[in-house]
Amino acid sequence: MTPAEDFILDLLEAKGVIVKSVIDGLRSQLESGSSGCAIDQAKLESLISAHGVSPMQLAALLAESFDMEAVDLSNSLPSSAALDVVGYDLARKYNALPLEVDDVELKIAVSNPLDTDATDTISHLSKRSVTCCVAPQSAIMQAIQEHYGRAEIGSTDNADPFLDEKTGGSASSSPMVEMPVDSKEEGPIIGLVQRIISEGSKRRASDIHLEPLEKRFRIRYRVDGILHEVEDVPKRLHPSIVSRIKLMANLSIAEKRLPQDGRIHTEVNSKVIDLRVSTLPTSFGESIVIRILDKEELALGLPQLGLWEDDQAAFERMIAMPDGVFLVVGPTGSGKSTTLYAALSYLNRADRKIITVEDPVEYEIFGINQVQVCRDVGMTFAAALRSVLRQAPNIIMVGEIRDRETAEIAVNASLTGHMVFSTLHANDAPSAVTRLMDIGIKPFLLSASLRAVLAQRLVRRNCVGCKQSDEPNQKLSNALGISRHQLTEAKLMKGKGCVKCNSTGFRGRVGIFELFTLSETLEQMVYAEASLLELRNKMKEMGMRTMRDDGVRKVLAGLTTCEEVLHVTVADSA
Repeated sequence: MTPAEDFILDLLEAKGVIVKSVIDGLRSQLESGSSGCAIDQAKLESLISAHGVSPMQLAALLAESFDMEAVDLSNSLPSSAALDVVGYDLARKYNALPLEVDDVELKIAVSNPLDTDATDTISHLSKRSVTCCVAPQSAIMQAIQEHYGRAEIGSTDNADPFLDEKTGGSASSSPMVEMPVDSKEEGPIIGLVQRIISEGSKRRASDIHLEPLEKRFRIRYRVDGILHEVEDVPKRLHPSIVSRIKLMANLSIAEKRLPQDGRIHTEVNSKVIDLRVSTLPTSFGESIVIRILDKEELALGLPQLGLWEDDQAAFERMIAMPDGVFLVVGPTGSGKSTTLYAALSYLNRADRKIITVEDPVEYEIFGINQVQVCRDVGMTFAAALRSVLRQAPNIIMVGEIRDRETAEIAVNASLTGHMVFSTLHANDAPSAVTRLMDIGIKPFLLSASLRAVLAQRLVRRNCVGCKQSDEPNQKLSNALGISRHQLTEAKLMKGKGCVKCNSTGFRGRVGIFELFTLSETLEQMVYAEASLLELRNKMKEMGMRTMRDDGVRKVLAGLTTCEEVLHVTVADSA
């Protein structure tokens, strides 16, 4: 018998709740059955209940003895912030349910107040002082399953939490078909995959990386552009998880040698989201990246992109032109597609016909005709564009200009009275001009068709919940070219870290932009095949701001930090 069991029985006898003869019988039963194993208080609660003492009454007695609060979990809901601070595995290991949290204190419900190891560990890992209240262990276990979204699997103490060992290490015998998150009949692997996706959505992750390594199966979430590693899933579950995700995305389970791409449409945490799935064969198995496309993010208007008022006015003027080419440039993950979707939403009216050609179609927009590229049947960007022009659109959006043929059709479409939006991989706005020339576009066609280029990057935004005034760092300020005069009028801010931002000091991202509009002078320079350096110098001479200039404005306004802007921009060369 453990000290905790012995204490509980002594307490019941001392309080006169159960007579001594019954207590002696319970001692004998526990001594013969436990064999020195760790306390299973849920079993003890069941034994005591048979003698008229409910689990809640026992919790109240324990709370009174330790000068703690007894809590009825059927009437107490844990906060989402508390659940974020104490992960599922930690809660389950110590039978502790987090209830409330702030920056310094964490309140948890425990069934065994004697277990100081649990409270000390949770306090250490959460970096907060811990206040305990007492609840029945059975209620805590049930609440952990409910509030972390985990289905009970098996009833034996040694059962694997994810697999039924009787299946020989494969997934549960439950049918591998798509099921809702709250289904009571979902199999272990189905539930695990849904939890991985649900956690990604809850963390506001843009994508989920499931990577098989030599001895590990690593899971990482990309939040605000930064990858965060979470607790590994057992390596032996990798094949079953990959198969489940492939089934959901309508991909071939048998094909393990070639990359595959698919989509999943599902509801997670009461939100409808689309998932883009990419598989890649690696040395240790198939790696999977799931990109989360949250339709609520599509509701961004132009002001939410982060454009300053003057840039936004110029941006709106450029995209409203009747014809020409408007490009958004930047590396992968810089928010180019989001900017173009915001522009299309701004222009989407009943008197305009808008057609997009995408690979893949990321978001579905009401009122817009969207075409999916399918190279297997010859539906390339170029082929789709030729057909699109016969549909008499006012505005065409091409997902990306990748080759000469696509670029030529886009330019020719703009010269025949269409407004064409597209993206291009280039470092900055003037580089887009030289990049199109390198692809093979004639300078005279380019100067006649190109209206503007918007280059952009994303920087992390200071968390509004914990940002506070920050003293200027002279070294960083000098690196960004910020003058002392600017610093005296600035509102430098920095997040100190809180529960809301997961102690990072940042929550969400904001764009920094470089808008290159072609005036008559610049058109002549493009026609004359001016160099990149000449174009960049003329752009500055005409008062156009670089991305670093725009980033400095947002640092001075307290939206982000010097480090963030330095990280994503390069010094402006003269």
